[in-house]
Amino acid sequence: MKRTPRDDRGSISIWVITASVAMMTLVGLAVDLGGQVHAQQRAHDVAAQAARTGGQQVEAAPAVEGRYVALDTTAARRAAEQYLADAGVEGTVTITGGTTLVVHVTDTYEPTFLALIGLDELTVTGDASARLIRTTGGTER
Repeated sequence: MKRTPRDDRGSISIWVITASVAMMTLVGLAVDLGGQVHAQQRAHDVAAQAARTGGQQVEAAPAVEGRYVALDTTAARRAAEQYLADAGVEGTVTITGGTTLVVHVTDTYEPTFLALIGLDELTVTGDASARLIRTTGGTER
């Protein structure tokens, strides 16, 4: 049986549509996964800055007298939590041993392209800590 030119009609259109959908999916994944990585980095940065802010709240009198260094736990927690609130993220602040402040941040990234297939939010987290140390001549004591 002899093929006529009409037998191939539309085959290029199907290929172009399939290739276009595949390319748009790949671009969407690249954009949204890149956005999620950026949101993850931001969560870590916010946690680090909140820990630094809280870690600056030191019990002044014993530190100045050279007896010991310790966090003013109430002020440190309040400062770190305020930093998280100002940054618009959820998080927890934990103080251990009177000298270490740990911040855990939870945030979300709202995808642009992946939302089309039902992924409305991606959760990102970040952790950081600040620890007070006492040094003499560059050596921790």
